[in-house]
Amino acid sequence: MREKRIRVLGICGSPRPEGNTERLIRRALEMFEAEGFETDFLSLAERPVKPCIACARCLSSDVPKCFQDDTNFERVLERFGAAQGILVGSPVYFSSATPQVMALLHRVGYVARKHPDLLRRKVGAAVVVARRAGQNFTFAQINYFFLIAEMIVPGSTYWNIAFGREKGEVEKDAEGLRTLDNLVKNMAWLLQKVAS
Repeated sequence: MREKRIRVLGICGSPRPEGNTERLIRRALEMFEAEGFETDFLSLAERPVKPCIACARCLSSDVPKCFQDDTNFERVLERFGAAQGILVGSPVYFSSATPQVMALLHRVGYVARKHPDLLRRKVGAAVVVARRAGQNFTFAQINYFFLIAEMIVPGSTYWNIAFGREKGEVEKDAEGLRTLDNLVKNMAWLLQKVAS
């Protein structure tokens, strides 16, 4: 019988395809793959999600489901459910995560309030890219989502942030890349412990 591999879902919340946030998320997923993990990449640039409309219909459903008519959200809950590790990346927009990231997390989070096993005891980590400032607020904002969803958040040698504005600039941030690499190592270790 073939052993099921641990899956990591990497989410890029930048509206710019192939930008700095995507580069970091893809780098992390490549590292996970090299360690034998299965990976899944979700770009919100290619698939913008509508915001939650607080209809609360998901709270009365017997299965994890959002009732809003939004083809870009289809299968997203399945992808969250299939992953044991969730990496959420966002650039900083006015000292905050992008509207794309928050729309996704609000929709998934509401469903998880009724169906906590969707996220409970999974491993979550934030990766944030800033031009200059606001990164700590954005980093905390994403971590608040993990914590209220009863997820486990690993650390690194610094907060998981890197700097860059134009595409590719983040690759010049040596400390940011080291921090990301250490995060992946710690997250991989934790995922293996949680799975055993």
